[in-house]
Amino acid sequence: MDGFLVIDKPGGMSSQQVVTCVKRSCGVRRAGHTGTLDPLATGVLVVALGRATRLIPFLDEGVKGYEGELCLGVETDTYDADGTVVCRYRGEINLARAEIAAAAAAFTGGIDQVPPVFSAIKHQGKPLYRLARQGRPVVPPSRRVTVERFTIDSVDLPRATFTVVCSRGTYVRSLVHDLGRRLDCGAILTRLRRTQSGPFRIAAAVSLVAIEEGGAAVGAATLIPPAAVLDGWPTVRLGDERQLDLVVHGQPLEVPEAAVENLCDGALTRLLDDAGRLVAVAAATLTEAGVELRIKRGFMG
Repeated sequence: MDGFLVIDKPGGMSSQQVVTCVKRSCGVRRAGHTGTLDPLATGVLVVALGRATRLIPFLDEGVKGYEGELCLGVETDTYDADGTVVCRYRGEINLARAEIAAAAAAFTGGIDQVPPVFSAIKHQGKPLYRLARQGRPVVPPSRRVTVERFTIDSVDLPRATFTVVCSRGTYVRSLVHDLGRRLDCGAILTRLRRTQSGPFRIAAAVSLVAIEEGGAAVGAATLIPPAAVLDGWPTVRLGDERQLDLVVHGQPLEVPEAAVENLCDGALTRLLDDAGRLVAVAAATLTEAGVELRIKRGFMG
């Protein structure tokens, strides 16, 4: 079974626990997720099965979408409801929705964000959350992220719901924490649901319960083929056994310019067999003779 499953991750599970469950239920040996979700979070978790795991480095999941809820007036060490309370605001929280929305808007565009000390980012080979649990928290350096949208959708103090559209690598927990600091009252994340990860949307997701109950049959029925994930890429359809043999063995291939759909010099290109299955990802370079395709990753065999 080779392809991608969009799992609607339940709360209370780590991303790796979801992957382990999918492997067992679908009877596959190789599987991996394309982007971690915290245990508190639900929603889109993309799981690659079989040879599709080779495609993970080539996926464009640069845009993430979330819906969530925050609570004002409190801070925890993890920046969410799963953490230990480190500070409570003693005053009265009397903020209008417009004030909270204006503060959230200040975190849109390109911003420098400091990730939480309880995160999967590694320091000297160890995840930060392990060091934090050992009482040796390490504050990671700030990173540049892009927040396209951070809107406050409703307010019922001390709670508020929000929507975030952001770049890969953005920590919504940190956004909420920083918003609380800007409002001078503190804030934690209490609920988070990922609705989009690149081309993968919540509408295409299948529940983990359905996978557990239906096993490989449900997995196969909802599987997204590797070739479909790269839809829109420059494409070469291999027309004979000689070309296929060269590609399978990782050898470069010369084709006429007309053989490449949506040709773009230097771009990664998907190579398909006559049945439309993904054979390889290659880098395309224009030459005097046509287009040279150098194999970056094979998916057959």
